[in-house]
Amino acid sequence: MAKVKVKQVKSSIKRLQNQKRTLAALGLRGIGKEVIHDDTPNILGMIKKVEHLVSVTEA
Repeated sequence: MAKVKVKQVKSSIKRLQNQKRTLAALGLRGIGKEVIHDDTPNILGMIKKVEHLVSVTEA
């Protein structure tokens, strides 16, 4: 299964509560933090919700 690397590039301050919870569920806890996830529909949907706060590359 393919992997994606998700990096938080913008702050979650002054964002909607569901966006903050989505970042936390992805495992992102601050600007510059990176996590690697499987390329599943659930993860891709979460990334889509916060795509303005993160950058995504293939791992």
